[in-house]
Amino acid sequence: MGRRLVPLTLDNLQDLPQRCRSCVFWERDPVSGEAAVKAGTSALEKESWISAVLLDWGSCGRVVYVDDVPVGFVLYAPPAYVPRSTAFPTSPVSPDAVQLMTAFIVPGYEGQGLGRVMVQTVAKDLLRRGFKAIEAFGDARWKEPACVLPADHLLAVGFKTVRQHATYPRLRLELRTTLSWKEDVEMALDRLLGAVQKEPALRPL
Repeated sequence: MGRRLVPLTLDNLQDLPQRCRSCVFWERDPVSGEAAVKAGTSALEKESWISAVLLDWGSCGRVVYVDDVPVGFVLYAPPAYVPRSTAFPTSPVSPDAVQLMTAFIVPGYEGQGLGRVMVQTVAKDLLRRGFKAIEAFGDARWKEPACVLPADHLLAVGFKTVRQHATYPRLRLELRTTLSWKEDVEMALDRLLGAVQKEPALRPL
């Protein structure tokens, strides 16, 4: 099994699940995000956001391929590039952290260590760039796949709550701890990343 983790660019944006490649939940504030959906411009807005972040800050995601088939992705950026983050009651994200926006692994590819490798790759990237942690807003009342990751699953892979909230706690993961992760976190990562969105498969290359 050949697997690759490739930085997200406009060239491979099409390899994200259909809903995700045109979703601007995190990339726009609630008002402009809703306006983009109504106007049918959300896909263009997504491309514009990725292009701007790449030019200004650098890599903001990874796409995972197994035997040249895209099977997952992770998206992250400093909170200054994530307008939706200010709408959460537990904001702001700490200044030494990058925000984990969302992540996903295609059902059927669990148990192969892809989640662990993906998060460790992000950790190494961010440590090289001088960040100490990754933070995320969790959904404590998570019921079904959505843009906000379930808080319980974030806690299961090592995140710690830094600001409590009944619905949207803010959680933090120290990046250095991810580099020594073993297989015992694999199952928890599969649950976390597989919970984002249930689609049968991504299109082959």
